[in-house]
Amino acid sequence: MSVQSDFKNSKPGRWQPAVTSDPLLRKHGALGQPISRIDGPLKVQGKALFAAEFAYGNLCHAALAYSSIARGRITSLDTDAAEKAPGVVLVMTYKNAPRMKAPSLMMSSPTAAGASDLPVMQNDEIHWNGQPVALVLGETQEQADYAASLIEVDYASLPAVTSFADAKKKPRQLETVLGEPPVLEIGDAEAALLSSQVKVDGIYRTPRQNHNAIELHAATVAWNGDELRVHDASQLLDLTAGQLADIFGIDKSKVRVSSPFVGGGFGGKCLWDHQILACAAAKLAKRPVRIILSREGVFRLVGGRTVTEQRVALGANSDGKLDALIHTGIVAMTLHNSCPEQFTFPARHLYAAKTFRIAQEVADMDMLANTFMRAPGESVGTFALESAIDELSDKLGLDPIELRRRIEPEKDPTSGKPFSSRHLIEAYEKGAEKFGWHRRTQKPRQRREGEWLIGMGCATATYPYYRFPGVSARIRLAADGNVTVSTAAHDMGMGTATAQAQHVAVRLGVPLERVSFEYGDSSLPRGVIAGGSTQTASIGGAIIAATEVFIEELIKLAGNDSPLAGLSLDEVELRDGGIGHRSDVARFETYHSILSRSRREELVCQGEAAAPAEMEAFSMHSYGAQFCEVRVSEITGETRVSRFVGSFDAGHILNAKTATSQFKGGIVMGIGLALTEETNFDERTGRIVNASLAEYHVPVQMDVPQIDILFSDEADPQAPMGARGIGEIGITGVGAAVANAVYNATGKRIRDLPITLDKLI
Repeated sequence: MSVQSDFKNSKPGRWQPAVTSDPLLRKHGALGQPISRIDGPLKVQGKALFAAEFAYGNLCHAALAYSSIARGRITSLDTDAAEKAPGVVLVMTYKNAPRMKAPSLMMSSPTAAGASDLPVMQNDEIHWNGQPVALVLGETQEQADYAASLIEVDYASLPAVTSFADAKKKPRQLETVLGEPPVLEIGDAEAALLSSQVKVDGIYRTPRQNHNAIELHAATVAWNGDELRVHDASQLLDLTAGQLADIFGIDKSKVRVSSPFVGGGFGGKCLWDHQILACAAAKLAKRPVRIILSREGVFRLVGGRTVTEQRVALGANSDGKLDALIHTGIVAMTLHNSCPEQFTFPARHLYAAKTFRIAQEVADMDMLANTFMRAPGESVGTFALESAIDELSDKLGLDPIELRRRIEPEKDPTSGKPFSSRHLIEAYEKGAEKFGWHRRTQKPRQRREGEWLIGMGCATATYPYYRFPGVSARIRLAADGNVTVSTAAHDMGMGTATAQAQHVAVRLGVPLERVSFEYGDSSLPRGVIAGGSTQTASIGGAIIAATEVFIEELIKLAGNDSPLAGLSLDEVELRDGGIGHRSDVARFETYHSILSRSRREELVCQGEAAAPAEMEAFSMHSYGAQFCEVRVSEITGETRVSRFVGSFDAGHILNAKTATSQFKGGIVMGIGLALTEETNFDERTGRIVNASLAEYHVPVQMDVPQIDILFSDEADPQAPMGARGIGEIGITGVGAAVANAVYNATGKRIRDLPITLDKLI
């Protein structure tokens, strides 16, 4: 029954993997139905409560005042007018804030959730332009906002590094890039590049970007003695609970965080200063507090994607085989966080080459700590790598898909591990047929309609498979046949609850309408973050572990008078509302019968997923082929995406409807990355100057064409349920597909995102 593979170490350092024994893979096709999201009715009826909608008596409303310098100290802080303003309950600054420990950087410990390890409102130091310097509590939101505008602050500025060009002069190398070595070399790639018959060597740049979820960051918090209750818009339930316990010096059992519904996250709904400050203010005021960041406040306080400068160099012989693959570069970061936008990751796994040089550095700046943003690393790394691949195909006179076919590796090109499952070329073939790729001309500027130049481009999408250890799930079977599965997971609109309810129904052999999936609360069994496309496999592994305990308990409860007597775990399967022998249909008993005979009202079992050994043995990734058609005005440079096809190889698809929505959402976000999105950072002051959706341009309906989605639905034999993550792969490759289409239309190669009018005129 175990999902884990059986590994035999035949030679030192060499794994001999066996295919997973997850019995659900023998029922391939049982999952995947396009079931509508089970939380849909609650949302359309307005019954789904979000973080800022939980009601408390005597509730205070919070507003923040932000610093206006990049680095320095507060020399005076005049709060008198604010304190005397109507409805003001409290003004909190570093002078009266409770003493709190600084957060710990995410992934540094089991309870670490901080994007930054700076102390929160504990002294007069300023570390970025936009740092909170005061919090006001008011009886109403309007009163709090007005009072916050009355606070006057003077500063003593210190020299600040706010120029990326200056910061690059003092680069540093991290010890690891999210667990991977920052430098990876196989052979002498620079020498191989010099001697290659065909070369591409370019610099690609991507700007800062912000998440801009529809739901603003918010929290409603209340203390009951030394117990803390937090309703949060969160992707990090368990980590947030543990980190808040550390910050306030209380036991984690005294902190409960819930987040049943989140209106978009994309990596930004983590633990930031506003939740910590709200908890601190509630402690001082001895009243519940609600904090909702304004849209500007989100830009001031919540980090986004950092700027990157990347070099991709490819050396090939005349038939396209790669002699050298070089992907290096630098990103901006602060000394107080560790989120390096790992853009070099795709180059480690996508293409075969004789030599590799992959290296990444960081440049430290005085700015808001950046954080993970949908497909961190891969979204911008594929822009550079896949643009360079297109440039190489142009120099070789080869079709871009044919070039990729020639450099398709048989095993992971840098780790040497076997692929668990890889159907990238098939994804290209299916996507090309749907898109009509055969109509593309190799030479640019060959198609036009009036002023509009028309071009086609393609690029590879990729995102790694991750499964976290330590995730638990609880199964509760009631005597009436209803099943509830519980874990502290998240559903930010991805359809997690729906897909996992489908999974439970199939695995336990019960109708879907009998299944409830309980999530969104840190009081439930330990869950997993909603990030890194990890939830599906991580929850799946936990449910499998709980199912094994469930079967063992059922057999025990059935006893010697049952047709199940004497059967072992591996001899039985769950079907038709009961448990039976795999091949002897007569040896079967329903759940209801077992509970009735044992006089039990319910059976409750909990299991913890085994360690993700498959990740050690295999190179595991989701893949895709992105196809884009653009129209570019020869007069104005306006670029319109007119058609898009995404063809994906992401393992078994658990719900065709929600998966299609996820793929499309990622592609829409990728169109924004390619054409419109840029966080404008004023290097004179370190301040973000377009801190609103009026000036930070995300794609709107008229910017997005019809998007066709294809997926192979080929189960990955090493993953629970055969499924790999899909939440982030949709955005990857899109930037390059658009840029490559623009080149095919205009003959202009754009290496700096976003592709704006000025770069095409």
